Amino acid sequence: MTICKNCGNSFEGNYCNQCGQSAKTKRINHEFLWEDIEHGLFHYDKGIGYSLKKLFEKPGIVIYDYIEGKRVNHFRPISMVIIMATIYALIYHLLDLNHRSALDESSGAILERVFEHYYWFVVATLPIYTLTTYILFKKTKYNFYEIIIFEAFKTSQRLGVHILFLPVLYFVKDRSGFNILTNLLFVIDFILIFWTNRQFFSKMKVGEVLIKSILSYLMYLVIATLLVGLTVVALGYTG
Repeated sequence: MTICKNCGNSFEGNYCNQCGQSAKTKRINHEFLWEDIEHGLFHYDKGIGYSLKKLFEKPGIVIYDYIEGKRVNHFRPISMVIIMATIYALIYHLLDLNHRSALDESSGAILERVFEHYYWFVVATLPIYTLTTYILFKKTKYNFYEIIIFEAFKTSQRLGVHILFLPVLYFVKDRSGFNILTNLLFVIDFILIFWTNRQFFSKMKVGEVLIKSILSYLMYLVIATLLVGLTVVALGYTG
């Protein structure tokens, strides 16, 4: 018999039948920390690495299955967004991408701020995109909270792409190159959004999903850009 160190229950086997904790609770050391990081982020059959891999294989189907109950191997979507945003922020600032001198200050200020703080931009505006998706696809069976999960997965997917593009952004110093990359990322974002929406809302016609995806994305960009613009002006970040 094993005494569970978490709840005090007596049990046999590898896991406590009352709280689920493992019978093997090793002392916390460097091996424990590395195992925690490795299993949480990179493990091939669970964690962020697993969830991200699946989001680039069959995203809409994976999210559908998650909402329907297949959740054991996946990292929690809201936590994943926060971690991915943190990774983006860390790489962005390590590459010192805050100081791109060639941007025109008057026309590029808001766009500059969005990319400088893209990590919090996508997290802070997640409820906005959830709302626009919920409004456009409200005839489906999903409630607002399920759409939040849906959009959280999609946000992590887009963050993954933006993280991969950060080294490219590092070498783009001129204004025209930055604008080209920005437009390319917006196009890639929408392609990922439509691809995921098409699989997730598979009972709808392709044309209907495309139109609703475009409208939802445009509504999101307009509302989010207005809010960012007001914030930039209010806090005096335009100079």
